[in-house]
Amino acid sequence: MEKKSNVTIKSIVAIGIGAALFFVVGRFVAIPIFANTTANLQYGILSVFSIIFGPLVGALAGFIGHTLIDLSWGGPWWSWIIASAVFGLIMGLTKKKIDIDNGVFGKKEISIFNVAQIIAHAICWIVVASSLDVLIYKEDITKLVGQSLIAFSANVITTAIVGTALLLAYAKTRTKAGSLKKED
Repeated sequence: MEKKSNVTIKSIVAIGIGAALFFVVGRFVAIPIFANTTANLQYGILSVFSIIFGPLVGALAGFIGHTLIDLSWGGPWWSWIIASAVFGLIMGLTKKKIDIDNGVFGKKEISIFNVAQIIAHAICWIVVASSLDVLIYKEDITKLVGQSLIAFSANVITTAIVGTALLLAYAKTRTKAGSLKKED
């Protein structure tokens, strides 16, 4: 019996478009706030791709997109690239809790989305990026505390605004399950 692959042409295209959008928005729309730290609108976009297409697309779009941003600035900073991939992965796992494909994105789903993105950002910027900065680059932990808390806070705010708005708009384009049934 042949095992069916989860990688489809649709997911490959989504990875490419998601990574390209992540790069363009992250490279050209980032708002500097503190020592190599910016407010990033691209995490709102990455969260949308992750919710729509799942964890593989989210992780790879985040990894590739962040790598391209870093390469355009001179070199990859692997700890933060990995954190972006982890963010896409975690948000992609949230897809199971939100029925966005059927146009369902009400108050409950908005709450689930925002709790998930807050947890994902905390894991990524406070734990993953900081830990890997110390392990890989021997960064000073006192500098990292401030940097990671600022990145976490800025990313939570921008993801809440951009991600929620884009998911609300996307849900309106979807046909709700049962909406085409004949009424009595």
